[in-house]
Amino acid sequence: MTKKELLFLFLSGFFVANAIIGEMIGGKLIQIGPFTMSIGIIPWPVVFLTTDLINEYFGKKGVRTITFITAGLIVYAFIILFAGMSINSASFSPVNNEQFNAVFGQSMWIIVGSLTAFLLSQLVDVGVFWMVRNRTGHRMIWLRATGSTVISQLIDTFVVSGIAFFLPGKLTLAEYLNVAFTGYVFKFMVALAVTPLIYAGHAAVHRFLGKEESEKLVKTAAGNHSLNS
Repeated sequence: MTKKELLFLFLSGFFVANAIIGEMIGGKLIQIGPFTMSIGIIPWPVVFLTTDLINEYFGKKGVRTITFITAGLIVYAFIILFAGMSINSASFSPVNNEQFNAVFGQSMWIIVGSLTAFLLSQLVDVGVFWMVRNRTGHRMIWLRATGSTVISQLIDTFVVSGIAFFLPGKLTLAEYLNVAFTGYVFKFMVALAVTPLIYAGHAAVHRFLGKEESEKLVKTAAGNHSLNS
């Protein structure tokens, strides 16, 4: 396995793992100061970072490939959860049917909402990333990375909260708007806060692949995007 293949596998693994973890734990709402949000937000900064790095080094095709693979695995998780909820627990099980279904039943709505929002936001993210990249070239990594995340997460937050909490009647309209808005503000702040990590990620890739190979990957990704635009 080449270093390039190993890098894509590593980034993809973190992308998939954190996306699915976010789905599984997303049914719990938490309060951090004035912010009300799903606890599923915890792994999403890693998804932001890996999306930007895959975009930069493997281009639009790389992001779309791992996005659709992840979407398929989320559907697979949905099927397994549905099967798990349909099977009765043993009388001595420390987790009974009601407890299991209360947690993962809500996660089912989270998965439906997140799958829709995930696909929409990732497609928007890659579009905005390359629109900025084509205008700025190699400069302003922070603008294309953070800018694409900020815009895509606006869509993601309102769509997933609407499907997961508002449509099934878990939240009133006012509560939904509060959760979505405060959740987005928090994500916006996180996106800004992790900007230095984007540069750290680029530096780590350069050290791992070597300057020549990493720059070759970036040029190839940009060239393929131009041909496919």
